[in-house]
Amino acid sequence: MKAWLLKDFGLDNLVQEETETPVPKPGELLVKVGAVSLNFRDKAIVDGIYEPHKVPKPLIPVSDAAGTVVATGEGVSRFAIGDRVNSHLYSRWLDGMPGPDEPDYCFGSPLPGGLAQYMIIHEDSAVRAPDNMSDEEASTLPIAALTAWYALVDFGQIEAGQTVLVQGTGGVSVFAAQIATALGAKVIVTSSQDENLQAVKKLGAVAGVNYRSHPQWSEEVLRLTDGKGVDLLLDVAGGDGINQSVAATKAGGRIAQIGFLTGQTSALNLMPLIFRQTTLRGIAVAPRSSFDRMNAFLNEHNIRPVIDHVYPFDQARQAYEHLARGAFGKVVIKIAHD
Repeated sequence: MKAWLLKDFGLDNLVQEETETPVPKPGELLVKVGAVSLNFRDKAIVDGIYEPHKVPKPLIPVSDAAGTVVATGEGVSRFAIGDRVNSHLYSRWLDGMPGPDEPDYCFGSPLPGGLAQYMIIHEDSAVRAPDNMSDEEASTLPIAALTAWYALVDFGQIEAGQTVLVQGTGGVSVFAAQIATALGAKVIVTSSQDENLQAVKKLGAVAGVNYRSHPQWSEEVLRLTDGKGVDLLLDVAGGDGINQSVAATKAGGRIAQIGFLTGQTSALNLMPLIFRQTTLRGIAVAPRSSFDRMNAFLNEHNIRPVIDHVYPFDQARQAYEHLARGAFGKVVIKIAHD
């Protein structure tokens, strides 16, 4: 099969080659990959800043895939040949709270990912892809949509009428705006680009704050919420900006710490966190049971993924470069089959 292999860190070391098509073992599915979508995690792995000690080389990268089951190992009962499935990042986290070693069983590192014509997914880990979505659309769900869903529903327990702040207009953030709006929440979005703020308002957000023109963006959020702050804040930036996130969240409110776009370390001012009695929770995607519930919700509310651009298989590097520049919604790679 054709596959992209990461031979060493750096995008120049991501090369397309012929490699052996894997054979499914008992309980496993062989999936003909239709499309994959890129997440910041995928870029960070290539750049060597995401648990580099755990990245095998060569590695078939990219965790998030959608495709069709073309062969099954012995004893498979959850899926059959011809079913369309999604990969699930934490391949062994099926329900409840995560175990201590979930990162050891992630697709796209250390397990082989989906940037290839075929991939292996264990039947327990696979998720039925929504019938009303193409492979390109379904490929956007495993990290971006599911992280937003878990932060809003399982952790945030958002109810109609509450207020949610979403940072940026990347994959997780756009899904969060769509899902929170469908839940009846009021969504405020921050971005450095006014045109992206306008675009996300068309998806249901009630207000946008440009953090370039409002460097103290938390003050603007307080103004928009009558001085109270938001019920739930999805922080994708990380770094020292966490202090503004605390300031922008209501007393007793919640922050879902999802990303680290501006830094993996933070100088957190503890007094505001203590006085405001803020809950700060790290969010690393979700169990498979949450994925199953989310797909039903997306179907029910007819929520469609926002895709910035679909690249052909041969242009995988260009897709990574697009992600690095920034995207409104998701960057997708369509897998070529001769």
